[in-house]
Amino acid sequence: MKPFWKIFLVIFVLAGGGFYWWTTQSGGKPGEPAPSAKSEGKTEGKAPGKRGGGPINVTAVKVARAAMPVVIDAVGAVESEHSVAVRPQVNGVLDAVLFREGDRVKKGQALFRLDSRPMQAAVDQARAALARDQAQLAQAQAQEARLRPLMEKDYVTRQEYDVAATQAKALESTVNANKAVLEQAQLQMSYAQITAPISGRTGSLSVRAGNLVTGGTGGAPLVVINSTQPILVALSVPQRYLDEVRKYWGTPDLKVEISANAGSPAVASGQLVFIDNTVNATTGTITLKAQVKNEKEELWPGQFIAARIILRVERDAVVLPEAAVLPGQSGTFVYLVRDGRAKVQAVTVDRQVGQMMVISKGLSGDEEVLINVPPSVTDGSQIVLRAPGSEKSSEGKSGKGDKGGKGKKDDGAASEEDAAKAGKKGGEEKSGKAK
Repeated sequence: MKPFWKIFLVIFVLAGGGFYWWTTQSGGKPGEPAPSAKSEGKTEGKAPGKRGGGPINVTAVKVARAAMPVVIDAVGAVESEHSVAVRPQVNGVLDAVLFREGDRVKKGQALFRLDSRPMQAAVDQARAALARDQAQLAQAQAQEARLRPLMEKDYVTRQEYDVAATQAKALESTVNANKAVLEQAQLQMSYAQITAPISGRTGSLSVRAGNLVTGGTGGAPLVVINSTQPILVALSVPQRYLDEVRKYWGTPDLKVEISANAGSPAVASGQLVFIDNTVNATTGTITLKAQVKNEKEELWPGQFIAARIILRVERDAVVLPEAAVLPGQSGTFVYLVRDGRAKVQAVTVDRQVGQMMVISKGLSGDEEVLINVPPSVTDGSQIVLRAPGSEKSSEGKSGKGDKGGKGKKDDGAASEEDAAKAGKKGGEEKSGKAK
């Protein structure tokens, strides 16, 4: 039993010493927080902008009335008004390519040249056959002319004359056929030079010079030309907008603004020229098409775009910045400035145009509302207005003060340095009282 009592005595002594050390280090009674914690709590409660007491610095703007468009946001793709796959009309060897890939070409411009020697030979052959038959026809017609008076005087029989006349008519038909053959050969000869059927932008070449090409639709196209001026933009919009689009169809305000991405500036604008005759039952959308002049070729066939269909312009809309409208449990609201205090006002947002909100209910257009509202602001909070942008300027000045010791502190809120000093002083006072 003696070893057990010795161990118990050692544990008791150690526990008592630890308790004594803890109470002397904490500077107070057991269960009381250390002075440093108290001072930190005091600093934390008072430093950030006098949240508990004084007025809060805020920024306000006037609600404005302005002309704002009524728009439908849509997405779509650019497509050519005309797209032609250029193919040879006759078989032959591709002798030369007369343009560079990607060039803009005009209608009728020479693009390719085929080896025309076989076609030239066919033309020469048809021309020779025509000349031969024309000579035979001339002889037969002369024979008929000689026999006619002789037949009338009964120097030759009627049968001899009929044979000569028939031969002349047959040779005349042969000459006409040879003329058609010559024209066909000359037409085939003209196909040796392939020209652009439309004006537009050429794509990549599928065949190079020296290759044998096949006429008609049997072979691959030599190149594809897409018209780009003007160009079409195909848009898909929900069917619920169909009535509005039809209502404003043909009005001066109805137009389409095209941009590369949603929210980015418009790069082109055009007019609606087509409404599809059927709503897509699967997607519930309808296809519209707008024609854009595209003089600088801002738009490219196949490009995906964002579009704003402007139906009309509301001339006297109530508008305010997006930063002024806040979400709430009962809907959107703003803070009005009333006698130096913030007052909650419920509003109904009709639509958003860029960074501006169009308000349909709740504001008349002559109020002053808060923007970039601090979280500490509530209904009835006492506020102090400052000029827009003063936050950034005060931050810049504060930064200079930290570096050079000359910066001014922002009115209405204690600086971090003041808060730290206040916390340190409060901690020392409490520590002294505890001792």
